[in-house]
Amino acid sequence: MPSDQLRRREFITLLGGAAAWPLAASAQQPALPVVGLLDTRSPEAMADRLRLFRRGLAETGYVEGDNVTIVYRWAENNMDRVPELLADLVRRQVAVMHVGGNTAAIFAAKAATTTIPILFIVPEDPVRLGLVTSLPRPGGNLTGINFFNAELVAKQLELLHELLPRAARVAVFVNPVSVNNTEAIERDAPPAAGAMGLEIQFFRASSSREIDAAFATISRERPDALFVGNDGFFNSRRVQFVHQASHHRLPAIYTSREFSEIGGLMSYGTNIADAYRQAGVYAGRVIKGAKPADLPVVQSSKFELVINHQTARILGITVPQTLLVAADEAIE
Repeated sequence: MPSDQLRRREFITLLGGAAAWPLAASAQQPALPVVGLLDTRSPEAMADRLRLFRRGLAETGYVEGDNVTIVYRWAENNMDRVPELLADLVRRQVAVMHVGGNTAAIFAAKAATTTIPILFIVPEDPVRLGLVTSLPRPGGNLTGINFFNAELVAKQLELLHELLPRAARVAVFVNPVSVNNTEAIERDAPPAAGAMGLEIQFFRASSSREIDAAFATISRERPDALFVGNDGFFNSRRVQFVHQASHHRLPAIYTSREFSEIGGLMSYGTNIADAYRQAGVYAGRVIKGAKPADLPVVQSSKFELVINHQTARILGITVPQTLLVAADEAIE
């Protein structure tokens, strides 16, 4: 064979081998760890909190699409979909699962797997709920963050009373699907209100249509103020609540600053955004090998009072200086 043909064949062989190197290297790379994120709400409602969750993951060295994959499953406020979505994540054998929206979904996840690590964010004592054995040593495949919005009812009513000292009747929204939240509010609100001379009327709603129906009743009965209880579904419908409260010129207090940021009069509760960041941190630690049984439940104790001063002016309410001084933020 002529030397030039030989050199050409050697060159083609070398080129073919070089082209195969990236394929071989790619084939040898391990699959990225997968985080399963299931929530009973919608991605639109959770956008800000997801950003904080991803920030927490990044703090432990994991960036979505770079060295970790997040598989999202949304129930879109339909609890009937939760078992199917959980079964899918279990089949995928995700490295860790974050389940949010309400405690019913978390209990469903607990029943679905005893081996996949599960992270939660709950507004009540997870020991009393039966999710973990103890806060410092959870003991099973679940751990997460405990915040206290369900236990702040008396303080929230006190703030509402300070803002509206002449108010006598308060409409209180609860979601019957969130059994534990509802029981806590229905237990704590009447005695706290009674001590301040307030009369409470409960409204139960677990769908957008039921929220509108409740406001139709409220418009006829004309309470002096509104209290929207802590609930994941209510948070996902915060635009609806704030719009209805504004439409009926009804002063309202909520449990999350996300309501005040879009025009809600006042909110007082845990900084839930930071709880999602901490959940992201825990997800990263689990991927690195930490066991949920050994990761203490984080008790979020950072509370924040947010007042929308612009909404107060629109409603003709003069916010007492004591509240303005106490507020973490007054939105102008």
